[in-house]
Amino acid sequence: MLSAKLQNYLHLHFIIFVWGFTAILGELISIEAIPLVWYRMLLASGFVYLYIKIKRISLRVSRKLFLILFLSGIIIALHWITFFAAIKVSNVSITLAMLSTGAFFTSILEPIFYKRKLIWYEVLFGILVIFGLYIIFNVEGEYIVGIVYALCSAFLSSIFSLINGKIAQQYNSSMISFYELLSGVVIITIYLMGLTLFGKESEGFAISFFQLSVSDWMYMLLLASVCTAYAFIGSVQVMKYLSPYTVMLTINLEPVYGIALAFLIFGDSEKMSPQFYYGAVLIFCTVILNGIFKNAKKRKRPPTLGNITK
Repeated sequence: MLSAKLQNYLHLHFIIFVWGFTAILGELISIEAIPLVWYRMLLASGFVYLYIKIKRISLRVSRKLFLILFLSGIIIALHWITFFAAIKVSNVSITLAMLSTGAFFTSILEPIFYKRKLIWYEVLFGILVIFGLYIIFNVEGEYIVGIVYALCSAFLSSIFSLINGKIAQQYNSSMISFYELLSGVVIITIYLMGLTLFGKESEGFAISFFQLSVSDWMYMLLLASVCTAYAFIGSVQVMKYLSPYTVMLTINLEPVYGIALAFLIFGDSEKMSPQFYYGAVLIFCTVILNGIFKNAKKRKRPPTLGNITK
């Protein structure tokens, strides 16, 4: 019989595998990034709402919290739009390698967001990440647009994690997720309606917008249910048994799983130059070292309410 901790550790790996599969679905779904994200957030918010109803979780929030969640919803929508746009104009490997820079952006933004001093090793690791990006930019120039989209996605992801890092400690995660997903749907709907009203029906809510193929519907339902609603709820569950450090380090395997899956499924279209992998490995190792240094520093601090794992 496996211990609860080991069961949840294996569960976490499965969830990260599922997250890695998100990029594969983005490649398989034929529609463009904006409608793709609209469908994803709409369906996922519906699945999360069902979970909230089953668990009888309250959806009451203050006006201030609602505005914060609405802003977070816009950010996560833009994060996903740029993420899937990067896949559409480049490939899964490029997108996931660039997404690894999210931890770098967070380490730079965190001192500003939480008003603390910048740490020396964060600067060093930042330089290493930039060097890794330089290697990739030099050898994969044909994917420059995809690289820029993916870097924007990573940057938006880091902002989203910093905002959620403050509110997730005080409020129910399912409630937070529901409002953020729904807010994303609302803001994208307003944008698409604006395009339709100003005569750009082909880019807005045209009839073709709602005419998805059978395969697209199947992939979309898988993306919204398993890769979004289930993965979110499952990740919250495992955090009750595993330390944040363990979770953080394991999540860094997402690009590895995703790139491996992409190569197995799409074959040569995902095969990159050796220099690309050198740059990606440098970024990946830097992110892991950053996590190790941060964990070592936390262990040296005296126990406080803020750094005790519950």
